[in-house]
Amino acid sequence: QVQLVESGGGSVQAGGSLRLSCAASVSTGSIDCMGWFRQFPGKAREGVAAIDSGGSTSYADSVKGRFTISKDNAKNTLYLQMNSLKPEDTAMYYCAALYGGNWCRWNLDRVRADDYPYWGQGTQVTVSA
Repeated sequence: QVQLVESGGGSVQAGGSLRLSCAASVSTGSIDCMGWFRQFPGKAREGVAAIDSGGSTSYADSVKGRFTISKDNAKNTLYLQMNSLKPEDTAMYYCAALYGGNWCRWNLDRVRADDYPYWGQGTQVTVSA
């Protein structure tokens, strides 16, 4: 069982930055794929960024060049650095983990929310204009 706890959300003005953290109860170095998702009210969760055990990354087009996913295996923590935030980034952000082996590593940009079995409780990000 993997427990994930997000932190770092908050309120910021447009153009500002936030760094989200996701602390894992297991070694993040052993997790094949981890991702950040966000959910707008009344909408399904959408992928924001993902990273595999080798450090390969994938990003949604809407955040490319602004967000950076990374992890520190020594601290068992996943991060999402969010720069140049826009009001449309306002959402609940979740981290997720998957022991998917080569399948998720080879298909990192196509792994869906339904494929991830382990989720954090979410952290709210609010960006004002």
